[in-house]
Amino acid sequence: MKLIIQIPCYNEEHTLPGVINDLPRELDGIDTIEYLIIDDGSMDKTVEVAKTLGVHHILKLGSNHGLAKAFTRGIHHCLRHGADIIVNTDGDNQYKASYIKDLIQPILDNRADIVVGARPIEQIEHFSFIKKKLQKIGSGVVRRFSGTDVPDTTSGFRSYSAKAASQLQVFNRYTYTLETIIQAGAMDMQITSVPIDVNGKTRESRLFKSMRGYIWRSVCVILRSYIIYRPFMTFMYASIITGMLGLIPCLRFLYFYLTDGTSGHIQSLLLGVVLLMLSFNLFSLGIIGHIIGVNRRLLIKHVGSTILDK
Repeated sequence: MKLIIQIPCYNEEHTLPGVINDLPRELDGIDTIEYLIIDDGSMDKTVEVAKTLGVHHILKLGSNHGLAKAFTRGIHHCLRHGADIIVNTDGDNQYKASYIKDLIQPILDNRADIVVGARPIEQIEHFSFIKKKLQKIGSGVVRRFSGTDVPDTTSGFRSYSAKAASQLQVFNRYTYTLETIIQAGAMDMQITSVPIDVNGKTRESRLFKSMRGYIWRSVCVILRSYIIYRPFMTFMYASIITGMLGLIPCLRFLYFYLTDGTSGHIQSLLLGVVLLMLSFNLFSLGIIGHIIGVNRRLLIKHVGSTILDK
């Protein structure tokens, strides 16, 4: 059983030694442990530090592609090098490496395909009150959209079985955390969480420059992911809303037609018919999207099986 621990890095020369030194050298149920650094266009000495620390794999992306791309490229690299389990952690030493044994145990026990390390959000001192509440609300929305029960959906401390990792596809460049949970729920993967603890703050987050920007990007990722992975439900909801809006002017026209016998208010009838036609088209798009989604799932599973066979 081979475990590769991957660490996406962007200018992490100061925090990387602490991350690597805390990583486990041996674990029960694991024969081989290797470390992977994904250098996302660092402009400092991250790569040199990684080599000094004896990191087994260093994947250079050349320029800064963003966290989501670094994560995906790292997953593919791990699979090509025979990883049975992949653990993802951050280069800022946020997560305590001592919990990696807890993170991989559900996979070793065949109880889960993906395991998310759930942080004690309310107890993290450097999280502001607003950030704590937004984390709670955001995780609730993702759970609702994904059909999972992960309490901390933005945690980047995760483990993946090779089978699950081979089927993951990330389409946005911002972050992988939200999209992969929605995708896992849509593909009926077994996903669970384990409680973890975190280290003290080492630097400011580079994922977002402002709370408003973070909220906007997260909302876009969630909505886009839901449309991609659950197109039928998305267009069905839109169809129902549009259809109900279309019925109102139609019923208004019918009311006046039956009460005063005039053929006025034709504008209401035209508006209602247009909205009802739009509702039907949206429902049709949902059917088409569902068929495309099924084909995509079959293709992803086929590609994943091919990767594992190699």
